[in-house]
Amino acid sequence: MRQEHGRFDGISPPQRGLESNEIAESPKVAISVEDARKLLKASRVEAVRARLRAIPSSCVPYTHFAQICREAAGGVDAFGREIEASLDKSGAVVIVGDVVLLRPEQVARAIQNVILMSPGGGVDPRSTELREMETEKAIIDTKAEAQVKRELWAGLGVVLLQTTVFIRLTFWELSWDVMEPICFFTTSTSFMLGYAFFLRTAKEPSFEGFFAGRFASRQQRLMKAHGFNLHRFNELRNALSVVGSISACSHSSHPCRCKSDVVMPRLLGLHTSSHKLSNPSHCTL
Repeated sequence: MRQEHGRFDGISPPQRGLESNEIAESPKVAISVEDARKLLKASRVEAVRARLRAIPSSCVPYTHFAQICREAAGGVDAFGREIEASLDKSGAVVIVGDVVLLRPEQVARAIQNVILMSPGGGVDPRSTELREMETEKAIIDTKAEAQVKRELWAGLGVVLLQTTVFIRLTFWELSWDVMEPICFFTTSTSFMLGYAFFLRTAKEPSFEGFFAGRFASRQQRLMKAHGFNLHRFNELRNALSVVGSISACSHSSHPCRCKSDVVMPRLLGLHTSSHKLSNPSHCTL
């Protein structure tokens, strides 16, 4: 036991001071000016990405995007353009003309939806499907218009009958003293009906507005009765219009400008007019 105790006593404890000195003397990393610039640029790019992700809309005008990059660059235009280029090259955004798309994955889905021509050059069956749906929709629209016109003619008959009754009561059966309040309340009721029509449809209470509202209602009923898929019809029509634009732009003297300003906005369902792009909230996919 003494030998073992002496053996343990002979073991010296670790020198903690030396270890701490070794850790403190760890090698330092030298950063050049170019590396510091890269780190600063990466931090600014990430800040712009975070700010763009906070925007609820799917796209913004290019001027708004450039302003965000310029603010992140501290007001330096050259540095702001470098941030724009980095975001565009990395695929974080897609710059199309005067529009900046903040959801690039939607671009891929939209392009896949407009590949309508087969590899062999034959006609896509969806073109035939669209023509059939257009014929069916034309029949539905004709029926809806005829029904609405019958309603309008019936309304005209009701107005003529009411006027005839009022004339009879005013000059033969009763007197104007009795009919005056009746006519007043009848006119007030007509005004209230027009106001209720505006509240329900958000359209002007005119003959044209009434016709448009009744036509849309009858059209929806007939489409439901005939099993017409309006969403599919709009999808095919938009896709074929994009293909037509691409074909027209391929023969244009400025194909690049034509494809960026016309084809891509149609492809993505964007409305790129100047008054709508002035507000990012109006730019939607």
